[in-house]
Amino acid sequence: MYGAILGDIVGSPYEFDCNNYKAKDFPLFSQRSEFTDDTVMTLAVAQALLDTHGQDAITIKTALVREMQRLGHAYPDKGYGVRFNQWLYEDNPQPYLSYGNGSAMRVSPAAWLAESMKEALHLAQLTAEVTHDHPEGIKGAQAVTAAIFLARTGHSKVEIKAYVECEFSYDLTRTCDEIRPTYHHVESCQETVPQAIAAFLESMDFEDALRTAVSLGGDSDTLAAITGSIAEAFYGVQEDLKQECRKRLTPELEGILQACENVLLLRQKLW
Repeated sequence: MYGAILGDIVGSPYEFDCNNYKAKDFPLFSQRSEFTDDTVMTLAVAQALLDTHGQDAITIKTALVREMQRLGHAYPDKGYGVRFNQWLYEDNPQPYLSYGNGSAMRVSPAAWLAESMKEALHLAQLTAEVTHDHPEGIKGAQAVTAAIFLARTGHSKVEIKAYVECEFSYDLTRTCDEIRPTYHHVESCQETVPQAIAAFLESMDFEDALRTAVSLGGDSDTLAAITGSIAEAFYGVQEDLKQECRKRLTPELEGILQACENVLLLRQKLW
């Protein structure tokens, strides 16, 4: 999940049209580079899925709501959308038919902690449905999850592109040079997920993926979080960037990230 978090941190200074920087030669980190709601909710999903491995859908959804609200309360003012922020403080929070890109930016733990594509897509649907139960909200989360799962299981970019186009009907034919000139801040899955995947497909390595995503403009932290989550699974993340990521998190958030990493390392040894 380093990819999603690093994407969030790297993209955070350039969010919103007034801050967009439509080129790739920006400082990767600065004093304004900090985690936002993308990171908080990614780690909330991670904690919930760690706590409920192998359990039923109702139990998983209950844990997702609990952890999202818990960490949302612990880290307020991190850029949550208005409706989602209301949801965070409701006594009986219900999904509100959102198709915002929040479902896609927080979903990466589903792809990493699942042991099959079927499980990954199921978990992605659950992580979306607690808030983003619009078909496009679920579709965005599942498309990102599928791309990550394919990338981490050794599939090529050609195979990833073909799968996403076939299963989710996203148009991935536009290049980043075609997207960039008119792209602006938008928060729907429909207008974030294809662009984020395009940035990954054109990238040369993990850092280049983040730079390409940010250079498109728009909702740059979320765009780069999605791109980074796929790029990590495909390229890996070098240790110096992981260290930079960890030092910008609180001990609590770093602990959740480390717990996920420990689980994944253990599974690799067992396999």
